[in-house]
Amino acid sequence: MAASPWWHGAVLYQLYVRSWRDSNGDGYGDIRGILAGLDHLSWLGVDGVWLSPTTPSPDEDWGYDVSDYTGVHRELGTSEDLDALIAAAANAGMKVLLDLVPNHTSSAHPWFIDAADGRDSAHRDYYVWADAAPGGGPPNNWLDATGHSAWQWDAATGQYYLHNFLVGQPDLNWWLPAVHAEFRDILEFWFDRGVAGFRIDVAHGLYKDAELRDNPPLPPGSSELDGRFGFRSVYNEGRPETHGVYRDWRKIADSYSPPRLLLGETWVGDAARLASYYGSNDELQLAFNFPFAFAPLQMPDIARVISDTLTALPPGACPVWMGSNHDIGRFPSRWCDGDDRRIKLALLVLTTLPGATILYYGDEIGMTDVFVPQELRRDAMTRGSANPRGNRDRARTPMRWDDSPGAGFTADDIQPWLPLPPRDAPNVAAQRADSQSTLWFCKQLIAMRHAEIGAEVAGLELLPGPAELLAYRVGGLVVAANLGSEPADVPAQAGQLMLDTTGAAQSPAVLQPWQGIVARRRPDLG
Repeated sequence: MAASPWWHGAVLYQLYVRSWRDSNGDGYGDIRGILAGLDHLSWLGVDGVWLSPTTPSPDEDWGYDVSDYTGVHRELGTSEDLDALIAAAANAGMKVLLDLVPNHTSSAHPWFIDAADGRDSAHRDYYVWADAAPGGGPPNNWLDATGHSAWQWDAATGQYYLHNFLVGQPDLNWWLPAVHAEFRDILEFWFDRGVAGFRIDVAHGLYKDAELRDNPPLPPGSSELDGRFGFRSVYNEGRPETHGVYRDWRKIADSYSPPRLLLGETWVGDAARLASYYGSNDELQLAFNFPFAFAPLQMPDIARVISDTLTALPPGACPVWMGSNHDIGRFPSRWCDGDDRRIKLALLVLTTLPGATILYYGDEIGMTDVFVPQELRRDAMTRGSANPRGNRDRARTPMRWDDSPGAGFTADDIQPWLPLPPRDAPNVAAQRADSQSTLWFCKQLIAMRHAEIGAEVAGLELLPGPAELLAYRVGGLVVAANLGSEPADVPAQAGQLMLDTTGAAQSPAVLQPWQGIVARRRPDLG
C-alpha cells in the first residue's frame, strides 16, 4: 500500500510572522526571528509551519494585499532568509507552507496599476470592472467585509471595480484565462523553491457571478458563515466554477515529489459545502472546518459537527480541525474563558480527532486574546467597521516568550507593533520549566498523536454517555471529555490511562467537570 500523505495525522502550526519574534529591534517579527525560535517548534513536535503572508505588500491588510507574488516583504526579510528557513525546517523534520492570496491583489500591484490606466490597458480584464447601475450608483448590492459597498468608483476610467475586502484589495477576474496562467506560474515558482504547499486565502471566493446579480436576503437565524450584513453570499463567492481552479492546481501539486499541499480557507457554513472542496480527491487536500471552530465547546453541538464532517467528506479525505486563527480569535478565550482546565480539554479534543490539526501560535501555552485599545489597533478591516467579528488585532499580538518587559519578542526598550500580553500572562519559558503546564501537556498530546493515531483518518466512533460527555473511539484509543458542570462516568470501553488533563497517573472512574482523558481501548473488547 502507498504511504499516506505527510499531512494525514499532521499537526500544523500557524505562525503570524509579525508577532513571532523580532530579530532586528524594529518591533515587528520577521523571518530571522522564526529561525531563532525554530527549536521551540521542533521541541513541541509539529509537522509543518504555515506562515502568514511573507510577500511584498503595502500592508493595508498586513500582507493579504499582495503587490508581488514571488518576492519577500523587505520588512520581513529576504528571499535568502526564506530559503534558509525552509532548509532549516526541513533539517528539523518540518514542512513550510506559505499563504497564497488568489482572490484579490493590492491596488499597488503592477497588474492593477496598469488596469487602472485605461479601459484598453493590457491588464484591464485581470480585475472585475462594471458600469454604474441605471440611474447611477454601484452595479449591485454586494457588500465588502466592512459592511460598505463592495464597489469603488474609478473616475479616471468611468467604471466601478470590485473589492470584497478593502478598497485597496481589488478582486481578480477568474473568468480570464490569463489570470489562471499567472497563478499556475506562481505555484510552480514556489514549489520549485521547496515550499511544501499553500494555505489558500478566501479559497471559496475566486469566481463571481458573470451577471453580477444581487445577493438575496439572509434568512433569520443564519450563520455568519452564510453571508454578510444581512445578505447571503451566493453571487460574490462560492461559485461552482471555483472548483475547476483547484482541479487544475491539484494536478500541479501532485506532479511534484513529494506532492505539494493545497490547504483552503473555505468559509462555508455546513459540512456538505465543505466536502465539495475536496472534490473526488482531485481538488484541495485539506479544507478549513469553520463550522467546527464556531461551534460552542459543548454537547451536543460539537459532536454533531464532528459527525457531520466525517459523514460528508469523500472516502479517504482528511478533515481539518482548528479552534483559533488570525481572523476569528483564540479558542482559549472564545471556548474556554481563559480557564486552564478548559484549555487543556480543548487541546485534548483538537489533537485526538483524526485528520490534520492546526494550532495557532500561542495555543500551546493557552494564550488568550489581548485587549487592544482603539488608538493602538492596526487592522483596517475591523477598525471602526460594522464587522460582527470585532477587531482582529486581539488575536495577533506578539508571542510572550518570557516575562521580561519585551516578552522575549523584542528588546525591552522597543515598542512592539501591537501591545504585548500582560507580564503575568502565560509565557513559554515559565511553562517549559513546569512539567504540569499547558505547554508540556500539548507536547505530550502531539507525541501521543504521532505514536497512536498517526495517519488514521477514518475510524472515529462516537460513544454513548451522559448528555454533556463527548466520548469517542479513534483507532485503539478512547477519548472522553467532560464538557459539563456535573461529574460523568468514564466510558466502559476505556482501559489503560494514557493522558489526563489533570495530570493524574491513575485512571479515574468518574470525570470531574472539564476533565478529560485518553485511554487505550480495553483489550477484551476485541
